[in-house]
Amino acid sequence: MYFFLTIILHVLLVMPVLLVCFLRASPIICLLLSNHEKPQRSMLRHLTTKIKATGPIPVAEYMREVLTNPVTGYYVRNNMLGPDGDFITSPEISQIFGELLGVWIVSEWMGAGRPTQLQLVELGPGKGSLASDVLRVFSQLRSVLGGASVSLHLVEVSPALSRLQAQSLTGSRSQEAHAEDEPAYRRGETTGGLPVSWYRRLEDVPTGFSIFLAHEFFDALPIHKFQRTQKGWREVMVDIDPEKPNQLRFVVAPSPTLASSALVQADEGRGHVEVCAEGGVIIQQLARRILEDGGAALIADYGHDGTKTDTFRGFKDHRLHDVLSSPGSADLTADVDFSYLRRMAGGGVACLGPVPQRTFLKNMGIDSRMQVLLRNCSDASTRQQLIASYDVLTNPAKMGERFHFFGLLHPRRLARPPRPEGLKLEKKPSPAPLPVAGFTELSFS
Repeated sequence: MYFFLTIILHVLLVMPVLLVCFLRASPIICLLLSNHEKPQRSMLRHLTTKIKATGPIPVAEYMREVLTNPVTGYYVRNNMLGPDGDFITSPEISQIFGELLGVWIVSEWMGAGRPTQLQLVELGPGKGSLASDVLRVFSQLRSVLGGASVSLHLVEVSPALSRLQAQSLTGSRSQEAHAEDEPAYRRGETTGGLPVSWYRRLEDVPTGFSIFLAHEFFDALPIHKFQRTQKGWREVMVDIDPEKPNQLRFVVAPSPTLASSALVQADEGRGHVEVCAEGGVIIQQLARRILEDGGAALIADYGHDGTKTDTFRGFKDHRLHDVLSSPGSADLTADVDFSYLRRMAGGGVACLGPVPQRTFLKNMGIDSRMQVLLRNCSDASTRQQLIASYDVLTNPAKMGERFHFFGLLHPRRLARPPRPEGLKLEKKPSPAPLPVAGFTELSFS
C-alpha cells in the first residue's frame, strides 16, 4: 500500500504547477437579489407569523427556515462563498487542500481492492472547487485508476450554487431534468468526460461503491439546543421579544419537549448541549451504504469530541453575527459533535478521528507539495500567496486546530489481510492492516 501511495504522492509532487488562484480570490458571480432587505424582512415576518400561530419554535426549526426555506432561505437565494461572500472555506483558500483529499480518495479506493466502480459523492459542494481539484488529481492518476468507472454525484439544495457548480465543472455541458420526479435534477459531463449528477437528497444518489466527502456540511445542519435546569433538561426555543415585536429572543421551554426527552443522553455531564439529529440520520445513512456497498466517508468541519456547549453562531461579511438578528442575511453554524456522530454511526463501521486539520494535511504530505510549488514559482506575489494559504490551513490559531477530520470505513478495510494458503513451513504473523492516509503519516521512502 505504501508503495502505491508513494507513486501517487510522487505524481502530485511533479504535477504541473498551476500559478493561478492559489488564493481563489477571483470575483464571484453575483446571484443575489437586487434588494437584500426585502428577503430579510420577509423571513422575519414569516417567522413571527409562525410563532404567533404555534408558539415558540425549536432552534432546529429556526435554522431550517432561515437557511433552506425554498423562497427566502439563505442558502437558496445567496451565493455566500468566497472573499465577496460571508465566509471562505479551505478549498477556496488553496488548491492543495483538494489535491490532498483527491489522494486520500484514490488511496482508499486502492485499499478497498480497486473496485470497478468509483462514485465520488460530495455533500454540500459549495462552488465546486473541491470537486474540481479532486477531479484534476483523478486525471493525473488516470493510469492508477485504470479502467474504473468514475462518476461525480453532488448533493446540493441551493439552485444558485448548483448553477455555479455546473458552470465550474461542466461549462455548458449540463442541463436540468425535464421531470420533477427524477432523482437527479441536473445532469452533465466534465470536460474530461466524467458524468456529473445533482441531487437534493443523499438517498437519491445511486447505490454502489462510493467515497463520500462532507466539507463544512454538518456544521450547517439544524441543531436542537438543551439547557440543564433544576427541573431537568429543557429545550431552548426561539420566541418573539414581547417588548420589541420585530425582534426575536431565546427562551427555555417550561416543560419537557419530545426532543429534550429523546435526544439528551442519560449520562450527559454538560450543562448545555447541542444535538444535530439531522446529522445523526445522515451519518446512519452513510454507515449503512458503506456496509452494504463498500466505500468510505471523510468529514471535515469545525468540531469537538463531546466537550463544547454553546457554539451556535452566525457569520456575515466574514464577521460574527447575532444569530437572531436579520434572519436570512447571515450564515448560521454550530460546531459538529463528533462523539455524537460516532455514536450514531453504530458499531458496524470503523470510525477514525477526529484529528486536527493540521495533523491530517501534514500526514497527507502538504509540506512536500508546498516545497515543490515554491521551488517552481518565481513570482514573488504568488509565492507570498502560497505561504499565506499554507499558514491559514495549518496554523493552530487559524484553521489548523479549529477544523477536524473524521472518517467512516468498512470494517474489513482495517482487518488483517488473510495469510496466503499453501505450504506453511514458517509460522509468521499475518501482515498488519493497511494504513489509512491522513490519520497516519505517509512514508515518502
